[in-house]
Amino acid sequence: MTAAAVPLPRGGGEGREGGAAVNVLGIESSCDETGVALVRAAADGVPRLLAQALHTQAAMHAAYGGVVPELASRDHIRRVLPLARQVLAEAGTGLDDIDLVAYTRGPGLAGALLVGAGIAVALAAALHRPAVGVHHLEGHLLSPFLSADPPRFPFVALLVSGGHTQLMRVEEVGRCELLGETIDDAAGEAFDKSAKLLGLGYPGGPALARLAAQGCCGAFALPRPLLHKPNLDFSFAGLKTAVAVRVAALGSGATEAQRADMAASVQAAIVEVLVAKALRALAQTGLDRLVVSGGVGANAELRARLDAACAARGARVHYPEPALCTDNGAMIALAAAMRWQRGLLQPQPAAFDVRPRWPLQAA
Repeated sequence: MTAAAVPLPRGGGEGREGGAAVNVLGIESSCDETGVALVRAAADGVPRLLAQALHTQAAMHAAYGGVVPELASRDHIRRVLPLARQVLAEAGTGLDDIDLVAYTRGPGLAGALLVGAGIAVALAAALHRPAVGVHHLEGHLLSPFLSADPPRFPFVALLVSGGHTQLMRVEEVGRCELLGETIDDAAGEAFDKSAKLLGLGYPGGPALARLAAQGCCGAFALPRPLLHKPNLDFSFAGLKTAVAVRVAALGSGATEAQRADMAASVQAAIVEVLVAKALRALAQTGLDRLVVSGGVGANAELRARLDAACAARGARVHYPEPALCTDNGAMIALAAAMRWQRGLLQPQPAAFDVRPRWPLQAA
């Protein structure tokens, strides 16, 4: 994308925070969560979250053991406008107070993305405001800036979720370099697929983490793919296969203790690889600041291991608040606000499109 400044039509709260500011309404609909949020950004300083609302479709998809794209799209249609009304009411603002409408342009499920994009562009047109498409992963990457301990540029970012596992060197908003990524399953996929093999519900990652708390992480010897390779790539498909073999060997007579031990062993294998690769990225880049984001970033064991490892080498590690680890509208509004602050926004014409596959470096 060619960067271009967006001519915002109004001040959006000039004087309230010592200078011109904009209110950004963010809409997230890339998969199975509908998120809407309102973020206020002054020309400088860290943007502030005014209100957010989120609806998860987990219960709806649980009956199918995973996300059904058509059902996801239909549910987004039902949820976006009520959530937007809720956010505006909680923020004490109205439609006229919105200066910019941001939405997830990609990557994600095509139908789900089209729902958010269509509503965002239509709303922006009705209000005579700009609409901006945001990269979903950039939203995750910048989400720790809404935390009580925001990071500073440059930093290494570990984006770790159900669909993505990547290490990035981030110089500034819109300036990042891919250091390594998964060559097959993402870390979140490994959690979810292992959970399914253990008979746990959907979504499997959190359920596996809860069961792991009752088990012994050394009970089963599981592979750590690419752990000792000098590159920064990941691979978790082999781990899933190893879990399938061992769960089949246990058979239907597996005890709850054995299932907990398996869950703990799976979690330990995934976390060990993520921590090792993140530390290797810090060493190779010479940076001393790590940002961890995405749904798996909420995993308590991962946070504990990263905290200890980074403290031992004198590095800082930053996370989003737990409520901002999953997909949400706040991170979309934030990404648009931070791009606005730097003159990097590009308004979306009425003939919008979505990008189900969209490399972050091309955003």
